[in-house]
Amino acid sequence: MLLSPIKRFWNLLKVYKLEIRQIYVYAIFIGFINLTLPLGIQAIINFLQTGEYTSTWLLLVGFVLFGILVSGILQILQFRVVENSQQDLLARSAFEFAYRIPKITYLQLDKMHMPELVNRFFDTLTIQKGVPKILIDFSLAIFQIFFGLILLTIYSPYFIILGLALLLILWLITRFSGPRGLATSLKESKYKYHLVHWLEESARLNRSLKIFNYTKFHLKKTDGIVSNYIQAREKHFQVLIGQFKLFIGFKLIVAAGLLILGGILVFQERMNIGQFVAAEIIILLILNSVEKLLTTIDVIYDVLTALEKIGYVTDLKLDEDNGVGTVKADEGLGIVGKELVFGFPDEKRKIIDELDFEIAPNEKVVLSGKAGSGKSVLLQLIAGIYQIQDGELYVDGIPVAHYKKDELFKSLSVSFPENQIFDGTIRENILLGRDCDERKMSETLELLGLNGFLIHQEKGIDTRLDSGGGWLPRSVMQKILVARIIIGEPKLILMEDPLPFIEEDEKKKIIDYMMSKERKWTLVVISDYHHWVEKCDRILEL
Repeated sequence: MLLSPIKRFWNLLKVYKLEIRQIYVYAIFIGFINLTLPLGIQAIINFLQTGEYTSTWLLLVGFVLFGILVSGILQILQFRVVENSQQDLLARSAFEFAYRIPKITYLQLDKMHMPELVNRFFDTLTIQKGVPKILIDFSLAIFQIFFGLILLTIYSPYFIILGLALLLILWLITRFSGPRGLATSLKESKYKYHLVHWLEESARLNRSLKIFNYTKFHLKKTDGIVSNYIQAREKHFQVLIGQFKLFIGFKLIVAAGLLILGGILVFQERMNIGQFVAAEIIILLILNSVEKLLTTIDVIYDVLTALEKIGYVTDLKLDEDNGVGTVKADEGLGIVGKELVFGFPDEKRKIIDELDFEIAPNEKVVLSGKAGSGKSVLLQLIAGIYQIQDGELYVDGIPVAHYKKDELFKSLSVSFPENQIFDGTIRENILLGRDCDERKMSETLELLGLNGFLIHQEKGIDTRLDSGGGWLPRSVMQKILVARIIIGEPKLILMEDPLPFIEEDEKKKIIDYMMSKERKWTLVVISDYHHWVEKCDRILEL
């Protein structure tokens, strides 16, 4: 079920109930202390009018100064609570993304660009900065307006009527202009992310754009996106301007109503000069609070929009994991497919339709077939990346859905054509968090011929790689990915065209090792290279 931005905001606040309670307690005391200061000043003025120098006057001055000190201390405590919440919010959001990204149902991502989705994490910073401003400035402003009006009612009950009228006006402003402001903010944000996505694409395609720079295509496309963003931003700004105008009118009404009413009460001698000065200070506090409401409204839109953008990622469906089974085989896993059916949601044709096949434990199989016959899809079905729509897939005699996913994945290694080198050391790229003794690592590097490359690197296997392995030879990239596969001695290996850039002699050596009868794993590979075919036990043609 999709949540509204307001609902997401309340859900976020529920997570930090204790911290918000503390912030509000501090805000109430700060607002209360700030409003006792006018009373102290009123008493000081009354004493000054008597013309007598007494210790009571000094006591009242000390009382006012003490109130200012306590208010400052409470604000520091409030900032500490807010800082803790900001740190926790960022950490919580980072782990939420990190947990969900590998588990998002892959079928949803076929028509999405995952890095563009991850850009939405930066909205966490908007929330991180915006929520404290809402909780502190907005809530403190509301409390000061509320307490100020209550305090003014001590001087005259007419202030109650004026206060209720002002609160009604404030509610009407937010009630009728708020939804439109949120809608325009969401549209503005959409074009902002579209712009960032295109700039990322420009960086990814920099070689092509360098050659075709004379067409200025990238600038024209950027201009179109920026124009849409500016138009959307202008519409949002017009809503803000409209609200600002209403708030300025609200401020004028507050000032006029309170000043005129206060002046009439003085003329009618229902209020003395000291009380009038105190009332003026309260009025200034109320006007200052209205200013805070004025500047906070844009932050509220930003936070609600940010929550909606992050929610788009966190709402994506995750892989189901209802299984409880574990892999107990000591050798390669047998794979059996019975009447398998799979097709993409927007396509009428089924890519795999009632497919039956069987792969024995430890069998080495080459998957063959024409382009579009479903070889890659079948590999990803076996790997658990896509979910079958009908039929049944058995692994080691047990339906794949009955396995606990993490336990099944421990026995599985895959290699697909996508570049899977990440920003980290060569060791990290091979192990991916697994444990491995140095002897096993050394044997693997020797087998793949990586030692010849590593001896020329200052830090050897701890050499840091860029994202995508930008400066690496493509043959070294593929060797690292193959090392990632075999280092854990899996029970099932699935590969798609894994060695195209490796030298002939090295390629044959790797294939001989992986296809050997001594290797206690099942291997399924998609490749046209003849040596795979020569060494396999069977060709499975789709």
